Amino acid sequence: MSTQNSTAFLVAPSILSADFAHLADQIHAVEIAGADWVHVDVMDGHFVPNLTMGPPVVKSIRAVTKLPLDCHLMVDHPERLLKPFAEAGADRITIHVEASCDISGCLKEIRNLGMKAGITLRPATPVEAIFPHLHLVDLVLIMTVNPGFGGQKFMPEQVAKIGRVRRELTRLSSHALIEVDGGVTPETAVLLREADVLVAGTAVFKQKDLSRAIRALKDAKA
Repeated sequence: MSTQNSTAFLVAPSILSADFAHLADQIHAVEIAGADWVHVDVMDGHFVPNLTMGPPVVKSIRAVTKLPLDCHLMVDHPERLLKPFAEAGADRITIHVEASCDISGCLKEIRNLGMKAGITLRPATPVEAIFPHLHLVDLVLIMTVNPGFGGQKFMPEQVAKIGRVRRELTRLSSHALIEVDGGVTPETAVLLREADVLVAGTAVFKQKDLSRAIRALKDAKA
C-alpha cells in the first residue's frame, strides 16, 4: 500500500556513492542508521554511457543485508536480465519506458519472477509515456537528473511529474509507490512531499553521521 500519507519518507541509499572497497561494511552501516531499502544503479554502457554492476554484485549484497534491494535497470533489452537479477536476490526491478523491449511484457515478467515491478523515464520523456503501464507497476521512479552518473544537480522542473503521476495512480486506485532519484538532499526533499521514497547517494554515503543524514531526509516530508 502507498505510504503517501506517511509523515516520513522511505530512504533508499544508492550504493553508486558507496566505497566499493568496503561495500559490505557501508551497507551494514546504512542499515543500522535507518535505511529502508538499498538502491542499486545498473548501467550497461549502451542505454547510458556509464557501466556499473550486475547480478553478481546484487548476489553479494543479498548475502550481507536483509533490506529490500531496489534495482534500477538503465539498460537496453532489460528482459535479458530479469531472471538473473531475481535469482541474485533483487526485490524490486525498475525498467525504463524508453528501453528496447516489450514494456508491459517485461513488467509482467518481473512480477511473475516474484519481484516488485517499477517503471521510470528520462527527464526529457513526457510523463504520459508511462501512463499506459501504471496498472502493472508497484513503483514509479521519477528521475530528477539525467540517468547515468551520480552527483548531478537536481532538476526542479521534474517535480511537477510527481503530482501528475500521483493523480493518475489515484484514478487507477493503485497503491504503487512514487520514488525520486537525482540530486536528492534534505533541501531538495522538501519539494518532493507527494513522493514516498527518496534515493540518495552523496547525501547519505558522503556524510560523517549516517543516522543524522538519513533522519534529515526522512523528516523532510513532515
